[in-house]
Amino acid sequence: MLIDARGLDHRTLNDMIRSSGGKCSLEGCCGQRFIAAGMSGCDITVSGVPGNALGAYLNGGTVTVTGNAQDAVGDTMNAGTIVIHGSIGDAAGYGMRDGRIYVRGNAGYRAGIHMKQYAGSVPVLVIGGRAGSFLGEYQAGGVIIVLGLETSGERIVGDFPGTGMHGGVMYLRGSCDGVNFPGQVRVRTADEEDIIRLRGYLTDYAAVFGLDPEAILSESFTVVTPDSTNPYRQLYVAN
Repeated sequence: MLIDARGLDHRTLNDMIRSSGGKCSLEGCCGQRFIAAGMSGCDITVSGVPGNALGAYLNGGTVTVTGNAQDAVGDTMNAGTIVIHGSIGDAAGYGMRDGRIYVRGNAGYRAGIHMKQYAGSVPVLVIGGRAGSFLGEYQAGGVIIVLGLETSGERIVGDFPGTGMHGGVMYLRGSCDGVNFPGQVRVRTADEEDIIRLRGYLTDYAAVFGLDPEAILSESFTVVTPDSTNPYRQLYVAN
């Protein structure tokens, strides 16, 4: 089903998506918030620029954006896949509990903030370009991968990635020289076991965007994990 989103508010638009059975293409999106919020079993393609909180509380299915998206993509999503063929704004994957967010371009500040996992639910956020400062702030679980593809030698992450991090893992492509990491994380070069895990994640990502996963993996990766000997609570407690 094809839906022309021009001039529609987000409530009317989501009502039309539900009436289609969740399988539809949206044309002419221009800042409508909460598209596909709380839906499951959906298959939605979005043309134009969706507004904040695309796929918030998503419970399953796939949402594909042919261009860019705004802030809070996948806010507190529980399952499913969100694919962004362009770039995204700030706070992508806020409180994300499970599912996948695949971004071909760049992400703004605080991507992956408060990501968490429980038992077999492991959320994954893959950013193909670069990410802004405070990547993975307060991360409690899940996997964040930043690839720095086509970034022309720029740093692939901003300052203070992993501030308040107390769970999960980040994989950053390259040596990350010059990145200002906070004191409560451990930073090391990926080993063979890490590369095996990365290959699993990146095979799916590369298939979505028509990339070669082995070419991506030909570069070294930096692994960022919490440092249990220097917990984040020390940021807020007087020494």
